[in-house]
Amino acid sequence: MGEQAPGTAGEGHATHGVDAPTEAFVAHRDLLFTVAYEMLGSATDAEDVLQETWLRWVGVDLATVLSPRAFLVRITTRQALKRLRTLARRKESYVGPWLPEPLLTSPDVAEDVELAESVSMAMLLVLETLAPTERAVFVLREVFDLSYDEIAEAVDKTPAATRQIAHRARAHVAARRPRGTGSPAEHRAALDAFRSAVENGDLQGLLDVLAPDVVALSDGGGVKHALLRPVVGADEVARLLAVGWWKRDADRSIQPVQVNGGPALLIRIGGEIDGVLAVRVENGFVTGAYHVRNPEKLSRVEREITVSR
Repeated sequence: MGEQAPGTAGEGHATHGVDAPTEAFVAHRDLLFTVAYEMLGSATDAEDVLQETWLRWVGVDLATVLSPRAFLVRITTRQALKRLRTLARRKESYVGPWLPEPLLTSPDVAEDVELAESVSMAMLLVLETLAPTERAVFVLREVFDLSYDEIAEAVDKTPAATRQIAHRARAHVAARRPRGTGSPAEHRAALDAFRSAVENGDLQGLLDVLAPDVVALSDGGGVKHALLRPVVGADEVARLLAVGWWKRDADRSIQPVQVNGGPALLIRIGGEIDGVLAVRVENGFVTGAYHVRNPEKLSRVEREITVSR
């Protein structure tokens, strides 16, 4: 096994007394993790990509590198594109809907509106509908504001072709991205009403806060009980939340948290984390409910993970 990449995503990284390659890698680690995560929707796979990036980075002659940041982003992008093909095969046999791996994020992420939207469950699901190269180009251009020349090197295309891919990806996302996100105060009010209605099995309370076309998705990975297909519409989703599995587990607690830059509920049963219910709020109403129960996707909701751009 190769040398372990220094640092862990989300933790403070001390660089005293380290060599130049390590210092450069650690300085950009949170950025590289965010790039990989937005391309993959999986923190576990993003960490693997960072390990592969590190192994390549330590073999580079730094005297030939004009910009360590751009060089590292290029390596990370290429490794993430390779990993996307592996993920695509894995998803073909996945049981039920596949949802991104949730990240517990700090409140300051929500204050960066563009970053918060880019890592949100809703946006990551939109990015899933892009081809791999389109996804890479969109993320690098729209989220991280790289130049077309830098992106072209990362995805092995000409700058002209990269511009065309960016235009196509931008139009694709614009037609599908959520609208009218609302203010943080609206988010909090909607989440408080939603949480109260869920905890009390209040059908009318849920109907009051759910948008008419709300969509609920859940991901149990074939391990935990979950919906096998999306549930659409306020009536259906309200019934599901008011009288569904929530009512069968008396020893449960529901804690409001920030997940992927947006509001969510962390659900514990018997003191153990059972799942995360992330919600999409638009104009004061819940338009999306994303419930992750797959145990393999719940390792990063107990401590905050740093995302950056």
